[in-house]
Amino acid sequence: MDTIKTIRDRRSIRKYKPDEVSEEDLMTILQAGRWAPSASNKQPWHFIVIRNEKMRRKLSDIHDYGRFMKESPVVIVVLGDQAKHPRYYLADPHQAVQNMLLAAHSLGLATCWMGVRDTDLEPQFRKALEIPEDLRVICSISLGYADQERKSTRFPLEDITSWEKYGRKK
Repeated sequence: MDTIKTIRDRRSIRKYKPDEVSEEDLMTILQAGRWAPSASNKQPWHFIVIRNEKMRRKLSDIHDYGRFMKESPVVIVVLGDQAKHPRYYLADPHQAVQNMLLAAHSLGLATCWMGVRDTDLEPQFRKALEIPEDLRVICSISLGYADQERKSTRFPLEDITSWEKYGRKK
């Protein structure tokens, strides 16, 4: 799949078929996350893969905007490790998430990322998944085969771009 087309066509999906995700596809997606850009190559991320239906249901009960995690065959919870990079441990995991979202789409799979960091959900995720206190819960990603089609648009480029200084149009 063409990279620009993959970026342009990927959408957040919130309804999934019950079909299992192959181990090969899952590993490809995790590898894509592993190869994300990282400040000083510190790679301050950790991924928890959840296939267990009971745990997916528990996470979906915790996250009001992620109720569909119980339907997706896989959930990946992404953590940030401050010990690996004290400055970019919150930013670098998002790079890994974007890589995983794009890799999944290129494989014909659907995803939706849901923020957890800096919300009251973070301690609940930490407790449910036995995550140590020194790691931050960045987000969760639902993963599976889409059972819906999504279309959305973006703001016009001229509305979100300045040239040379803020507010200067081309």
